[in-house]
Amino acid sequence: MDASDYTQVKASIKRSFNIDLDHYKDEQMKRRLDSWLVRVHADTWKDYFQLLTTDTTELERFRNYLTINVTEFFRDPARWDLVRQDIIPHLIKNARENPLSRELKIWSAGCSIGTEPYTLAILMEEAFPNQKYSILATDLDRGALVKARARGPYTQEDIRNLTPAQRKKYISAAAPYHASESLQKNIRFQEQNLITDRFDAGFDLIVCRNVVIYFTTETKDVLYAKFSAALRPGGVLFVGGTEILSGAAKFGLQNFGISFYKKL
Repeated sequence: MDASDYTQVKASIKRSFNIDLDHYKDEQMKRRLDSWLVRVHADTWKDYFQLLTTDTTELERFRNYLTINVTEFFRDPARWDLVRQDIIPHLIKNARENPLSRELKIWSAGCSIGTEPYTLAILMEEAFPNQKYSILATDLDRGALVKARARGPYTQEDIRNLTPAQRKKYISAAAPYHASESLQKNIRFQEQNLITDRFDAGFDLIVCRNVVIYFTTETKDVLYAKFSAALRPGGVLFVGGTEILSGAAKFGLQNFGISFYKKL
């Protein structure tokens, strides 16, 4: 895809979906779009966008493709061990020092099909059963949110990191697998565009993993500043393993271990 074609495609996507690809890394997004055109057997983007004007199912399918969903329960288990052993205890201590912060307020930003917020719920129910908490789970992908609200179905690959005890307690016995209804009681799912929509505030923990890596440096800086503003003092931002904030202090954050940043 040459620069002229990409400019036109970006304009069409912004007009149709209100998704601004100027915030994404160009070469990465070009490859993704070229791959999609081959997959749908379309000769040109002009032909494909003409199809989208009449086929609402295809329109939604393409919209969902533009968001990138790579997820599973307890993805990267070592990081979740740190959440259990260090991060949540720190947040509970921080909350108890402020009588207005008894309930832990958690945000799963870019929650995809729901495995991340359900992971958070499992962790809280198992390790901190007496701690009140609420989880806001947001994503731009409407199809992913439909699956998240329905608690699945999930694949064997999605649940591979769960222990046998966790599977027995929180996942349906046979495929297609669904998370238990009890896990959903403290989770609220909501459609959200991280770039354009307003953020809530007062969070103890924000989990946003492997989302920001697809954005330009300028957009990353804007998002990190907004995440910081959404955290309570002492709150923690949990990012992906390859997402390193080289200038965390300028966002009012400090390193709190690999993948974790604490609000000053």
